[in-house]
Amino acid sequence: MGYERFIARRYLTARRKQAFISVITVISTVGVAIGVAALIIAVALITGFQKDVQDKILGATSHLMVSEVTGAGLADYEAAAAKIRPRKGVTSVSPVAYGMVLLQGGKAQGAMLKGMDLVQERKIQPWLVSLEAGTMPGEGIGTREGILLGRDLAFAVGAGVGDVITAVTTSSRLGPLGLTPRTKLFQVTGIFRTGLYEFDSTTALTGLAAAQKFFGLDGRISYLQVMISDIFAADRMKDELKGLLPPLTYITTWTELNQSLFSALKLEKNIIFLTITLIVIVAALNIIATLILMVMEKTRDIGILMALGATPAEIRRIFFLQGAMIGIAGTAVGTALGLLWCLAANAFELIRVPVDIYQISYVPFRIMPLDLFLIIGTALSISLISTLFPSHRAAKVNPVTALKYE
Repeated sequence: MGYERFIARRYLTARRKQAFISVITVISTVGVAIGVAALIIAVALITGFQKDVQDKILGATSHLMVSEVTGAGLADYEAAAAKIRPRKGVTSVSPVAYGMVLLQGGKAQGAMLKGMDLVQERKIQPWLVSLEAGTMPGEGIGTREGILLGRDLAFAVGAGVGDVITAVTTSSRLGPLGLTPRTKLFQVTGIFRTGLYEFDSTTALTGLAAAQKFFGLDGRISYLQVMISDIFAADRMKDELKGLLPPLTYITTWTELNQSLFSALKLEKNIIFLTITLIVIVAALNIIATLILMVMEKTRDIGILMALGATPAEIRRIFFLQGAMIGIAGTAVGTALGLLWCLAANAFELIRVPVDIYQISYVPFRIMPLDLFLIIGTALSISLISTLFPSHRAAKVNPVTALKYE
């Protein structure tokens, strides 16, 4: 393939009388480069946003939830936890008791009160290590049962560190006046922030024993929170745990809890990929135009090569290599530009957004190796396919007709 590559490169780099073809060649290369760069930037943007949202959600919720199917609460949960902990890939198992409450401070606000082993949770949740304000319950503030409030929930309730708030639950107890809602006074010992607005605006945390007593669970819990090392193995882990636990046990994965959100992000990523791929296709049309004009300009050269013994397959290969060089050059330049932009955008935080609205200070760009390989493969495939028709047409040139008037 030595002389075919030499001729193809010569046609692309040598000065020609018809400079118009050289301009189209440059436009074709730039078009491919812009398309590839745009694809990398767009996919990196969506992937970065999806990863950021995923990290925030999984930082505030469990990977798997093991509960009781009737809703009465999971009894003998320590035995169930003992069966789950030894499984490969499980990093922690902790009990949770929760329920909807009305919190009353300066103002009233509905919230989800979760009782947890906060000492254990602090080992795996970074947002519990660095609280926005205050300390963990039981670390010296007041004598009442301590409670942690999400930052946005604390603002909605109008309570700060040291304030006493009232929690009212929908579950009732029998008193002298009949059935009355359960109420309890808590003292706010700290305020946390995970970065996930839905969690920070609706969640309050307290100790497990206090929540069990408040909700009348009597030694039962709402669910077991299971954290695993590989979050994408949640469905496989779910199938493994089904055989270990009693029949009335129900297991929910993080993907099932957030299926609509991640399905929407995945669909958006696919749509953007397909839409911006049209830029590469338009650039491929320029490659077709360039090669067709090249065939028309080089008809005499093709005739001479055939007269000297070149076969149609070798002629076809010359023009195929021309198109391939344009595609490879454009893809390489576009890949470099796209990756440099992503690095610069992350390093200098070029695209900043309001942190109070989006919970992130700037838009992160993350390109996954598989996505990068797919983008490069798509661009090269489109470029190579676009060379088939012009190279086939070049191979069909009749040397007699090409040299008839020479």
